[in-house]
Amino acid sequence: MGTSVFRRICDRCGQYRCCGRSPPRRLSRCPYNDWNKVTTMRERLENGTELEVVRVAGSTRGLVVAPDIFGLRPLFDDLVQRFADEWNMTTIAVEPFPTESLTADIEPRYEAVSRLTDDRVLGDLAAAADLTGCDEVSLVGFCLGGMHCFKAADQGRFDRIASFYGMIRLPAAWNGPGQSEPLPHVAASPDPVLAIIGDLDPYTPPDAVSDLEATGTQVVRYSDAKHGFAHDSSRPDHRADDAADAFARVGEWVRGR
Repeated sequence: MGTSVFRRICDRCGQYRCCGRSPPRRLSRCPYNDWNKVTTMRERLENGTELEVVRVAGSTRGLVVAPDIFGLRPLFDDLVQRFADEWNMTTIAVEPFPTESLTADIEPRYEAVSRLTDDRVLGDLAAAADLTGCDEVSLVGFCLGGMHCFKAADQGRFDRIASFYGMIRLPAAWNGPGQSEPLPHVAASPDPVLAIIGDLDPYTPPDAVSDLEATGTQVVRYSDAKHGFAHDSSRPDHRADDAADAFARVGEWVRGR
């Protein structure tokens, strides 16, 4: 990524106490880099939610990133740095499971989704938007985070939203008392939303994509792509050309072009 970034991640602290726009609690900082005017750090919101923050000096647009079901990890550290570098946006990624102690195993994470609440998740994303310090803030999300992008569409906090293969319908296994269906949110405010969809993705079946398109949401479909084809090059279903095209489109979208 062109920078040597020092990170020291402290232990998780406390339990979630509120869902509003909480002020941050700084954990660690790397030195300011004069040559590219970027500062990278780990932070937490006051409620304990962990963030990866890359600040770009003089940026007028901010970007919040909602990770996939595996949460913050080196992959998203690199993505945040990439977005900040390439799009010249102060960029913040938000841990989706701040109150859970989870391994990399997928099954416990699937079970944990039903314990998430929209109030907490959307509140943390909004708090991260405030933390960018920018007047205009966009939101990008992947998989689980892409579903949260749809749910954020009618919140009025984000100027532009890009969902990578987000679930259009809430999976039955994820249904919990604090969860709502994604589609009504984006149907209420489709204009800010760009959806990146793989036609072979079982999490976004054709009838659900048709329902999404019927709302007026801008949908870009990749005919041979499966779930997660863009953001993780280590996945067997990664498609480099489609990923490059999708990120180019999203970069233009979130920068208001």
